[in-house]
Amino acid sequence: MKALTSLVVISSLFALSSFSVTANTVDTAAIQAAVDNPVRSATNKARDQYRHPVETLSFFGVTPQSTVVEISPGGGWYTEILAPLLQQQGKYYAAHQPKDAKSEYAQKSRADYLAKLAANPVYSKVEVTEFSAAGGKQIAPAASADVVVTFRNLHNWYMAKGDESLLTAFKSFHTALKPGGVLGVVEHRLPESKLNTDWQKSGYMPQSLVIKLAEQAGFVLEGSSEVNANPKDTADHPGGVWALPPTYTNKEQDKAKYQAIGESDRMTLKFRKPATK
Repeated sequence: MKALTSLVVISSLFALSSFSVTANTVDTAAIQAAVDNPVRSATNKARDQYRHPVETLSFFGVTPQSTVVEISPGGGWYTEILAPLLQQQGKYYAAHQPKDAKSEYAQKSRADYLAKLAANPVYSKVEVTEFSAAGGKQIAPAASADVVVTFRNLHNWYMAKGDESLLTAFKSFHTALKPGGVLGVVEHRLPESKLNTDWQKSGYMPQSLVIKLAEQAGFVLEGSSEVNANPKDTADHPGGVWALPPTYTNKEQDKAKYQAIGESDRMTLKFRKPATK
């Protein structure tokens, strides 16, 4: 039922955006081919059941010809898909940790990512840029990107300086996008009924807050999809979202319960930068 609902949502939004059925089919096939690329690790492929990369990237309107900026790509889960997808006709900017990041974690994360790119020619055209929720970094040339995407990162920025961090981040995405470009957001979702709880360090974000701050930065919400929803996730676990797979921060405690839940319930939001009149 989830897959059927997601396809209906995706088809409707493509229709509203003047995408033809034929174009949608071709682009979905290209994304599927990238998802099936042997460069992907078995560990990453195993998470497709929770992250739904074909449906998610299709919903965001990514095509092989797109210029895409991925914000905070981490270890490169989506890089393994986007790099081969965009290698021939598109452009892929990976806005990673800044070169001058002060934390050892950030420095190691960036170094490990660069080593991953150097290990396989499929990544030869990936352009690594920098992102900081504090601002001051150029993720891509202004008005150059068709799509900016970020996956499960907003909570990290929010835990730094709250609304200010998210607003600064969204404004930098707005600057990088062409008029009419798309911002695609996937994030752990806090139920609106839990807004009065101490959720700020749980790893979950209220969807209403994400929408409000994106709109303040100049975006228009075009649509949402439940493709990454998980109704089993109650978003109130000891240890926050990291109690769930793949992290299992509580180790063996209640591990079977968390395995049965699966990965987190996630919002999937598609924003658009208004076209210049």
